[in-house]
Amino acid sequence: MKLARYNGEKLGLVDGGTIIDITGEFELSSSDPLREFLSEGYDLSDIEGSGTKQPLSEIRLEAPVHRPGKIVAAPLNYEKHVAEMGVDMDIAERGYFLKAPSSLIGPNDTIELPYSDERFDYEVELAFIMGSDVKDIPAEEVWDNVLGYTILLDISLRGDQDRSNRKSFDTFTVVGPFVVTPDEVGDPQALDMELQLNGETRQAVNTDDMIYSCADIVQYASIGATIKAGDVVTTGTPSGVGELQAGDRIYAQIENIGSMEVSVTERDLRFADLDV
Repeated sequence: MKLARYNGEKLGLVDGGTIIDITGEFELSSSDPLREFLSEGYDLSDIEGSGTKQPLSEIRLEAPVHRPGKIVAAPLNYEKHVAEMGVDMDIAERGYFLKAPSSLIGPNDTIELPYSDERFDYEVELAFIMGSDVKDIPAEEVWDNVLGYTILLDISLRGDQDRSNRKSFDTFTVVGPFVVTPDEVGDPQALDMELQLNGETRQAVNTDDMIYSCADIVQYASIGATIKAGDVVTTGTPSGVGELQAGDRIYAQIENIGSMEVSVTERDLRFADLDV
């Protein structure tokens, strides 16, 4: 099953090239219908898909969740990326970090670099949305609590600031195009993932190269914080991270999940000129 948020406040079931409106089926009325669906205690098995149908080509896909409670992110989770960053540590030493929910945009939005004189990098990642609340959960039980998987672009300002600061600018978390349920994705630790910049492949990996699995990350994070239904968890990026500039286009795809393409702009603002 593929779910999508579209046209601002609608929740839909994707069927091939068609989307079926299920917003009215569950009387969802917020700007975050997927989180509302989960908070009301509905289950995927409750979906009948009897609403209005539209071609995907005629609707605007949004980020699957509008404002998750939190975005839990795993740094340094691929060996070759650890080497390329020149560090000798991974999640065990560095810990997870949080990205601001306000940084989240969808597959039809645009990444906006806040400064014209700083370096910003792209990172493609497998991410997933939790379907229920978990705390102190064993890794083997995590899989039954995942709603579905999606693609995430983690955009970063390079520098000495705190990681959550550098990665939480508006538009720096691109999520989409769909949430695909585990039965359709298959093994999340065996998916081909690729990022192209302006048509050139820059990152390509299979998720079986992760140091810590999706379940490991949730187990570790849930020791310190309750992971809530609708929260986004992202799993780290492979090697090949590189610089973004205004005018670039990023194409990202993950096997069994889908693909998305976003453009990059920048503000006419220099960090060096700021009075801070």
